[in-house]
Amino acid sequence: MGLVDDRIGPVQSRDRFLHGGSAESVVRSVRSPILSSWQRSMLLGLSPDQTELPFTHDFDADGPLVRAAAPVLDRLASIFAGSRMNICLADGHGTVLERRFGDKSLPGRLPAIQTQPGFVFAERVAGTNGIGLTLAERQLVQVNGAEHFAERSQSSACTAVPVRDRLSGHIEGVLCLGYPYTDADPALAPVVRKAAEAIERRLMEQSSARERDLLQAYLEAGSRLRARTVGAAALDGHPLTLAELLLSELEQSDRTTLKEKATELLSGARRAAAEVSLSRGRRVTLVSRPVTSPSGVEGVVVEALLPDEEERHAPAPTHAPAPTQAPALAHAAPPPPGRLPPGSAPAGSGRGAVRGLVLVGEPEVGKYAVAARRRLELLAEASTRIGTTLDVGRTAWELADTAVPRLADFVTVDVPESVLRGEESADPTGELHRTVVHGIRDDCPFYPVGERVELRPTTPHMRCLATGQPVLEPDLKAAFGWIAQDPDHAELLLAHNIHSLVTVPLLARGVVLGVAGFYRSRNPAPYSDDDRALAKELAARAALCIDNARRYTREHTLALTLQRSLLPRGLPEQSAVEVAHRYLPAETGVGGDWFDVIPLSGTRVALLVGDVVGHGLHAAATMGRLRTAARNFAELELAPDELLTHLDNLMVRLDREEGGDDPAFGGTAIVGASCLYAVYDPTTQRCVMARAGHPPPALVLPDGTVSFPDLPAGPPLGLGGLPFESAELHLPEGSRLVLYTDGLVEDRHRDIDVALDELRRTLAADPGRSPEDTCRALLDALAPEHPADDIALLVARTRATPADRIATWELPADPARVCDVRAAALGQLSSWGLEESAFATELLLSELVTNGIRYGAEPIRVRLIHDRTLICEVYDASSTAPRMRQAANTDEGGRGLFLVAQLAQAWGTRYTPEGKVIWAECALDAA
Repeated sequence: MGLVDDRIGPVQSRDRFLHGGSAESVVRSVRSPILSSWQRSMLLGLSPDQTELPFTHDFDADGPLVRAAAPVLDRLASIFAGSRMNICLADGHGTVLERRFGDKSLPGRLPAIQTQPGFVFAERVAGTNGIGLTLAERQLVQVNGAEHFAERSQSSACTAVPVRDRLSGHIEGVLCLGYPYTDADPALAPVVRKAAEAIERRLMEQSSARERDLLQAYLEAGSRLRARTVGAAALDGHPLTLAELLLSELEQSDRTTLKEKATELLSGARRAAAEVSLSRGRRVTLVSRPVTSPSGVEGVVVEALLPDEEERHAPAPTHAPAPTQAPALAHAAPPPPGRLPPGSAPAGSGRGAVRGLVLVGEPEVGKYAVAARRRLELLAEASTRIGTTLDVGRTAWELADTAVPRLADFVTVDVPESVLRGEESADPTGELHRTVVHGIRDDCPFYPVGERVELRPTTPHMRCLATGQPVLEPDLKAAFGWIAQDPDHAELLLAHNIHSLVTVPLLARGVVLGVAGFYRSRNPAPYSDDDRALAKELAARAALCIDNARRYTREHTLALTLQRSLLPRGLPEQSAVEVAHRYLPAETGVGGDWFDVIPLSGTRVALLVGDVVGHGLHAAATMGRLRTAARNFAELELAPDELLTHLDNLMVRLDREEGGDDPAFGGTAIVGASCLYAVYDPTTQRCVMARAGHPPPALVLPDGTVSFPDLPAGPPLGLGGLPFESAELHLPEGSRLVLYTDGLVEDRHRDIDVALDELRRTLAADPGRSPEDTCRALLDALAPEHPADDIALLVARTRATPADRIATWELPADPARVCDVRAAALGQLSSWGLEESAFATELLLSELVTNGIRYGAEPIRVRLIHDRTLICEVYDASSTAPRMRQAANTDEGGRGLFLVAQLAQAWGTRYTPEGKVIWAECALDAA
């Protein structure tokens, strides 16, 4: 089919595509714009062997574009004289207006479609070609050999570039250079660009000439202002005229305000008046009226009227002669303030209002100036409205909310699911989810939020993701690639007057984060290149914020996962307290809060809450280290104040080992932590507590009385060298002890005293609440809607060990009394129904009591506790710790503690102010 020489472009790829090859197999060897154009040509039903092109006589052969381009085309023809260069100028619809040839004999050897003006080369009728692809891509393109869709063009190559109106940005036409594929040269691209720029400058000159004609018409009509010329500055080879302002004392802000309002009146193209408020209470009236030049150019004049009463405060004018000055073009900036113009009434003369020219120009120019200012205002507003949170979905919505309605009537944002989780997407085009649909109405039938979006390669969304550049579809009715995605759905959107689209990829730091679609319906004008540039800038700002949010989400998720993995998965079995807990992470970063419930010997239990200073992974990791250390210290049966001292020393060492604030160590210094540690003994109903810079607990007595025990405050962990003190409280059975971190009561929007009062009221409201209900009630009453800090909450309701489950004996340091203790213990076990445990318990008591008598000091006490296990305790007044050793075969002793370790499921030693306790726990099914 067609030419198949490998030298003529990607022939094999084209043939694979035309014979039904997948886009994925073709795109690796064909540029994306070419492949997209091939796909659109196929959707349009075009045939590669098609030879006929539409021809029209209805084109402007002597319009502004042709007049501006003629000298440039002639210059190009002279540059390429003698070559096989075909120089073509087409209008914005793809209709050829002018042709020039390097070789004068070429017109006789080429077909009419390559020589005669009037043929249409739009992509919809000609397939992939230089003119049509330039209008579709709206940028310089090069098409080589078999990249052309039609066979007739496959022996040629071309370079084409759009020609724009510099004021409006609209594409007025296309400049295309065609040549045999063998003559392709990379240097042609800059030549074509410079030629197009020359044409654009000449179009600007025509506009400037019209402005001068309007000014002349105004002056000849007898304006009160006698214009005076100022030279020097030039714009595209023409004098830059400046506005004559009326007030000599105008500040820069006042001049800007006048100029902006005058531009709006100019763009209105009708007779109108507006009063402008200036600084210091001054007011100026602006009046616009139509004016027509002798050549028929229609424009608008904007004049300013100053009442004589206000003018009395202006300085007296000087009468020195001055040169005349012309008013500004609609796009010129005002000059510094000067004297009142000649012909104006002097202050206090009573000669009536002063009148002066501010602007004169064509309305379209004013519209472009107003639109440009509004685009700048939108960009400035976007910098404050987009990215207010570190949430991917919220940031995407802020992009849409900023663009509606000033840029778009509807905005959709599609983001890969992995990006919403904080990850980079391995396949951003294959896992897109509709994240935002926002517009001026809610009834437009876009794909709903949350739905997976499957994109075909021909869609503008997929094209912009493939190229990384925004794609503009001015007329969706002719956007066959967009319609092919879902014809029925496209028909519904078109029925709602959706007519123009800009799709922009969300790219940040080389990562594809999604795609945004900007749709227009209420405004009948199609999107322009300026709109596309604005959408690209908005999307770039949003993409950077989304990427920041994505990275934060990833770090927050990692930190939260680490934090939750380091917190208790469940509560240990123990009989001392009934416990409930809550952990609520902060929205803006995990804060390193933790809690713990640690069973201790003798049915006691340790309750712990803490808070590491800082947020993020480092805080969570530090929390894990502290919690592990606290459990280990608790296993050593340390008193609360001693445990906090050890934790404090640990924090100081960790800070020193990690380098403090030294940048070489990442600046990850451990700033500090707070902690509250409590040990409750259900056999005595006594609770010993100590705190290190932590809020005091709340205590709810069974009668509903709520108090905050006055514990010694203690310094935060990590300061080093400062002492900690503990306090002892009596907790009646059924009391509730509430331990919490500062996130529950400290909030920047609420005074801490108010929060503590609310905490007191909530706890007192229902004294009979269970710990679980208490946690729920406290979070409902006190937790902020958007917590800025972690909240850890631990509620423990105390229990008491019944007296009939405790047996105590005191005996002298006489080995002969060991048998008495064994006998009493066996009787107690029988009364508890634990006869099966008697043998093991008898051996344990014998060894422990004998050890106390031999190595300890009086008084010696024995205690049995019937709990979840059978606990045997022997107290003596010595602080010497026993240790288990491996006895030799010939040793007569040294096996007592070894036997204890074998018979008991746990054993150990704890110290008291008067001595020590050796304890052992025996399972109730030990027999």
